[in-house]
Amino acid sequence: MHDSNTSCCDTAPAASTLTPQQARQRILERVSVVDAYQQIPLRDALNRTLYRDIISPLNVPSYDNSAMDGYALHSRDLPIDSPVDLSIIGTSWAGKPFDGRLQAGQCVRIMTGAQMPSGADTVIMQERVTRQDKHIQLEGEHQAQQNVRYAGEEITQGDTVLKAGHYLQPADIGLLATLGVAEIPVFRRLRVAFFSTGDELRSLGEPLEAGQIYDSNRYSLHALLTQLNVDILDLGIIRDTPEAIRQAFQTASQQADVLLTSGGVSVGDADYVKQTLEELGQVDFWKVAMKPGHPLAFGTLGKAQFFGLPGNPVSAMVTFYQFVHPALQRMMGRTPSAPLRLQAVTTDTLKKRPGRVEFQRGIAFNQNGTLSVRSTGSQGSHRLTSMNQANCFIVLGQDSSGAQTGDTVEIELLPD
Repeated sequence: MHDSNTSCCDTAPAASTLTPQQARQRILERVSVVDAYQQIPLRDALNRTLYRDIISPLNVPSYDNSAMDGYALHSRDLPIDSPVDLSIIGTSWAGKPFDGRLQAGQCVRIMTGAQMPSGADTVIMQERVTRQDKHIQLEGEHQAQQNVRYAGEEITQGDTVLKAGHYLQPADIGLLATLGVAEIPVFRRLRVAFFSTGDELRSLGEPLEAGQIYDSNRYSLHALLTQLNVDILDLGIIRDTPEAIRQAFQTASQQADVLLTSGGVSVGDADYVKQTLEELGQVDFWKVAMKPGHPLAFGTLGKAQFFGLPGNPVSAMVTFYQFVHPALQRMMGRTPSAPLRLQAVTTDTLKKRPGRVEFQRGIAFNQNGTLSVRSTGSQGSHRLTSMNQANCFIVLGQDSSGAQTGDTVEIELLPD
């Protein structure tokens, strides 16, 4: 149900209501990692979480090699007071090393990445030599062992390259390929079920009659869950009856690790979600001293974790970012990432009453070298345009009475 802005949701919270920080901490203490994994090909590992440490099976580089095109030689042959003439006795190519050993007064033409010849410890870049037929002449200052990449200087065989819980990104995939790792163990994907409640809701494509609206929350939640790379079970729109909600709860508890609902957790006569959770599971808490998102329910349903999000579209997204996102990260085996908070100068007057933390939607920007922020306008929790336009939350503390133009405020950047 898309909860309206009723007076019950605008009054100051009770003293026993949790702060957002307390609620987040309690959630993270209660959720547990899904202790199951699968072995998957490296190509399929992007945005997955490592189940165990990856130990390097080899050195990187695996042999001494040249950092550039040039000439490999021994440092004893570098010029000191006068030019030096060296004989070129061969070439070391990448993948086809020079087969021989350098003697005094000799050098080898070498390509970037090619193995250093035996007897050489230095590479002179080709732009700093004068070549004539099979000889080169060196002059000027050079350093011993310059332009050489040594075996194991980046990674040594036996090093822990990536730790369990690491969330794999494109550079990680390339690194593992460098080590010759073809398959890796990752946590299995979380299974997340969700549904919306509200007799006023209609799915896209259905005609709207008087008093009806399209359900946006399932689409917002689907997008947020897709970014987290979880398996998604969309249970649709559930009628506002105890029987329908009970059946949806039972289905989710049998098939999912997490159940998300939107709507039905306020105090209206037809808000059955919290009531059904109390019957079939356990309610941990259901109010947070924040705006938007005051009516947030958290608990357990069989083996599944339960999050009852508010029905207003902005409230659902704000509570997802603040509570569901870090909880799912923890359950996936990751260390939950703390949101990046910065100080910015507001260019608007920001209104607020003391009593709860507010997450107003804002647009952060650079103004003459100063990080500044402006409001997206009306902050009604039914206005998705306030989220659509925002790139940050303006976080106003529980005791704050708002801010004046030019004041410094705290902002929390939204993910790209």
